[in-house]
Amino acid sequence: MTPRELVGIAEVPGGPPLRLFRRGKDFMIVLERNELMSTRMSGSEVALGTLACQRLVGRPAPRLLIGGYGMGFTLRAVLGLVGKDADVVVAELVPGIIEWARGPMADLTDGCLDDPRVALEMGDVGDIIRRQTGGYDAILLDVDNGPDGLTRPANDSIYTVRGLEAAWRALRPGGILAVWSAAPDPVFARRLGSVGFSVDEVRVKARDNGKGATHIIWFARRD
Repeated sequence: MTPRELVGIAEVPGGPPLRLFRRGKDFMIVLERNELMSTRMSGSEVALGTLACQRLVGRPAPRLLIGGYGMGFTLRAVLGLVGKDADVVVAELVPGIIEWARGPMADLTDGCLDDPRVALEMGDVGDIIRRQTGGYDAILLDVDNGPDGLTRPANDSIYTVRGLEAAWRALRPGGILAVWSAAPDPVFARRLGSVGFSVDEVRVKARDNGKGATHIIWFARRD
C-alpha cells in the first residue's frame, strides 16, 4: 500500500488542528484520528451543490452562501450549474484550508476560487449569516460534521434554534437552507420545522459512484 504523507497542518480557531495527508493522487483532511473529507469520497459534497441549485431553477441572478470550502467540491458543483449573473460567497474559517487549495491541491481547485462570480470571506459563517437580512437565495452549510459538531464547539451555535432563525432571516422568500450531515439527526430535522422551514431530507452516498457510507442533506425552504 502506498504510504500516507503528511503535507501540512492548519490551525483551527477554537479547536484542534487539521492535517492534510496525501496518498498517491488522493488527499485527506484529518482531525485527530477522524478523516473529515477526502478526494475519494466527494459524492455527497457534490450533491449538496447540485441538489440545492436544482431547487433554485428560474431564479434570476441567484445569490448563494457556501459555509465551509473544504476541498471545493460543493463550490465547483454550484459554479457548473449557475449562470454568469450568479453571486457565490464562500465563507471559510481556517486560513490553512485556502492555502492548501491554492498550494498542494491547486490542480483539484481548478481555479474555482478565482472565478469572477466568487467572493471569499474568511471568518465564521454564522457571523456572516447574522449580518444579512433577506440577502441570499440559498445557504449551503457543510460545517463540521453536521449538527453533531466535531471540529470546534462554537460550530454548534449554527444549528441551534437561534442559529436557524438567523438563517431564516438571511434568506429571501422561497430561499433554501441546505445542511450536510454525516449522520441522521431527527431532533435537528424537527428543529428546522419548528423555526418555520418546510423540510426535505435526502440521503446521498459518500462516493460519486453511489457506494460508501450514506450521508444526509436537509433542504429547508423558507416559505
